[in-house]
Amino acid sequence: MAVWRALFRRKPAPHQESYCDAPDEYTPGNLCKLLVDGKQAYPEMCEAIAKAKHTVHLESYILRSDKTGWKFAKLMAERARAAVQVRIIFDAVGSLDLSADYIQYLRNHGVQFLEYHPVAPWRPRWAWGRRDHRKILVVDGKIGFTGGLNIADDYADPTDGGGGWRDTAVRIEGPAAYELDHLFRAVWYRETGRWFGLPGHPEHGAGESLVRVSANQEFLHRHRIRKAYLHALRRARDRVCIANAYYVPDRVTRRALYSAARRGVDVRVLVQGESDVPAVAWAGRYLFEEHLRHGVKLYIWPGPVLHAKTVAIDGVWSAAGSYNMDHLSWLRNLEVNLHILDEKFTRGLEDQFERDVGQSQPVSLTEWRLRPFQDKVLERAFYLLRYWL
Repeated sequence: MAVWRALFRRKPAPHQESYCDAPDEYTPGNLCKLLVDGKQAYPEMCEAIAKAKHTVHLESYILRSDKTGWKFAKLMAERARAAVQVRIIFDAVGSLDLSADYIQYLRNHGVQFLEYHPVAPWRPRWAWGRRDHRKILVVDGKIGFTGGLNIADDYADPTDGGGGWRDTAVRIEGPAAYELDHLFRAVWYRETGRWFGLPGHPEHGAGESLVRVSANQEFLHRHRIRKAYLHALRRARDRVCIANAYYVPDRVTRRALYSAARRGVDVRVLVQGESDVPAVAWAGRYLFEEHLRHGVKLYIWPGPVLHAKTVAIDGVWSAAGSYNMDHLSWLRNLEVNLHILDEKFTRGLEDQFERDVGQSQPVSLTEWRLRPFQDKVLERAFYLLRYWL
């Protein structure tokens, strides 16, 4: 992708560049669309699959053989029958309950599968703690989706029988979609030893967004997303809006947040109320009093589960993807984020954040200190286990 950046390079504007730790890695010519919840994201994803001409590449931490999973399966099987190359990567732990019938159905229609790090200690390179937590869909190397949504009923709209989890995804056209596809192919090659190309070349000129596709590639680049977050937080001048499902920030990240609050930046964080992983929620709550004492404002989402992972800073720089502010995302998991320089998109993300905060419960330091003693014990106990949650 370095060649394409050189051909179509457009530097961020000076007021944008200060938020970027690697401004030369932002690719112009992208069109970004914010998708809120499965209600908006799933129909657009299905429409893109249905129109695929060459390839459909799906990478998902959780892939379930429920109503939503079968809806995607039937679409992908139909495209595979039409000679479209359909490939799926799913995580062995995240998709532990995926049925054999589901896999066989797709294989019978020509779909190729990669199970990431199977639960098999006797196999070479087996690693229980290293998971593929990404959520990527790329069609023909031209239209991409990423965010927090897995393929499961939990994220589907309640009117369609889903759980209605609060989540965020981004639909992207342009060179960044091609880069998402390259990430998919890199995982496939690393795990199987088989490389495959992609017809055509990165689409340019779809929109005005400058985008950096930032990925944690296990140990090699495990600090990349966190480094970008820290850089942007340290440049914040007006406001920081964070929505994060599993919020247990490390000490350095906390210092960046507290420093911003001391500079007069309005730092607000939206966290889960109802949680699908209670142990992580307890660990995160251990830090609430520290956050509040240092001027960070906290809001608790009332439910259903908040699963979004987004950041918006000063209406200029934003991030959305699979990256949680916890130690698994930082140190172990495969993750992907879109880091976006587009004021219109970022303002849209901020507007959605405002709507979510308006439905949420603010946390008061005085009231938080009065929580039951047993809650404090649980918070401390799970916080001590934060590196493994």
